[in-house]
Amino acid sequence: MHLKNDDSFDFRSVMFMLGSVVLFAANTLMIRGVALHTPAADGWVAILFRGCVGLLVVVAIFGGGRGFKPRRLFSGRLITIRGVVGALSTIAFYITIMKLGAARAVILNLTYPIFASVIAAIWLKEVLSRAAMVWMFIGFCGLVVFLSDDGQLLSPSPYDMLAIAGAIGSGWVVVIIRRLRHEEHPSTIYASQAFYGLIIAAPAAAKLPELPPAAWGMLAAGAVIVTAAQLIMTRA
Repeated sequence: MHLKNDDSFDFRSVMFMLGSVVLFAANTLMIRGVALHTPAADGWVAILFRGCVGLLVVVAIFGGGRGFKPRRLFSGRLITIRGVVGALSTIAFYITIMKLGAARAVILNLTYPIFASVIAAIWLKEVLSRAAMVWMFIGFCGLVVFLSDDGQLLSPSPYDMLAIAGAIGSGWVVVIIRRLRHEEHPSTIYASQAFYGLIIAAPAAAKLPELPPAAWGMLAAGAVIVTAAQLIMTRA
């Protein structure tokens, strides 16, 4: 007998998650495009814009008692870990976009669900089905082949390893979000990443005068898109 609970398959949540993937992809292409035309617009600058714009969007939509609780950014241990790890993982992703190209960086980053499943099984004691374990094994095998170089297995570059580290961090963040879902509003959960990312990337503000107006506009637009993607993913 199958017992339904809040973890049961939910079509709407799947659609939210797919929608977030599309938005994340759009943001990635925008960041890559800006970086190709404006070298000063590196991953650190992108994180700076993401943090500033993300916080502004959260305050505008969810501030004033509509869900966002700024005090929680400093008082919750898990919310702090979510923010710091999420910010570092995103920085790793943006750096690898610049160094590896959008395609390779995205493929490596999208291994995060595999790591999230493993972490959830260990930390949250979630039960993995046999089918899930088979697909995870296939995914790991595919990752090994993808990282091979001319048939020589396991010869990844340092930036490949940075991308994998970022994917592991992203997987951990997804599990933390799942753990926080009954305690925090999605806006507060996302704001933690925006806030701590802003702090970590603050030194990149020195590069802002080098950016042309078009780069400012594209980075700001990309930050709005990725904020929407993150909020939708958190809800999913």
